[in-house]
Amino acid sequence: MAKLIRILIADDFPILLEDLSEIINSQPDMKVAGTALNGSQIVELASRVEFDIILMDIEMENPIAGITATELIRDRDNTARIIFLTAHETKDIIITAMATGAVDYIVKGGSEEELVHHIRSAYEDNPVMKGKVQQILLQEYKRLQESERSLLFFINNISQLTSTERVLVRLLLKDMKVNEIAKERCVEVVTVKTQIKSLLRKFGCTRTKEIVKIIRELNLSHLF
Repeated sequence: MAKLIRILIADDFPILLEDLSEIINSQPDMKVAGTALNGSQIVELASRVEFDIILMDIEMENPIAGITATELIRDRDNTARIIFLTAHETKDIIITAMATGAVDYIVKGGSEEELVHHIRSAYEDNPVMKGKVQQILLQEYKRLQESERSLLFFINNISQLTSTERVLVRLLLKDMKVNEIAKERCVEVVTVKTQIKSLLRKFGCTRTKEIVKIIRELNLSHLF
């Protein structure tokens, strides 16, 4: 018997969760391995249940819960294949979501055939993105490519940051000092300094002000 594609689903709308489960379980090559109603639940579920694909809603307990959950899951396993299945299709949300390392992005409302096609393609490591999503990403890559250090910066640095490092960058973009960051995150100053050293190495910078300057010049603040 052929191996079934094991799928986890995260969505805060129980009826939709039930419908998605029914669609997937009706496929001869797929099964739902677990479901979650929020970001915290899917992070916990993914830590203890074997899966091949996660279908991830974005807005659950907060507007970017699915994005945060994806960061945490991929921090633990950077090979995790996650497909965003969401009602959001704005440029900023798409770019922010795909910067997590997700493999595909589907806007809710499509056909069952389209959904299972995306799942099978992602499972075969050949994900398909719809025209609008692909166009937005290509435009963004083009914009970044035209900026100094941009494409290399985007691919090799931002997409590889851990969730903790993203929080650190977010606070640095607020012009917070080390002591303020330590107080905000309830950690020791030495802990923040150690994390900053790691951040500087990843960005190839010597000062945090350089990181902030580059991000602002490249108009990438929305990724954090």
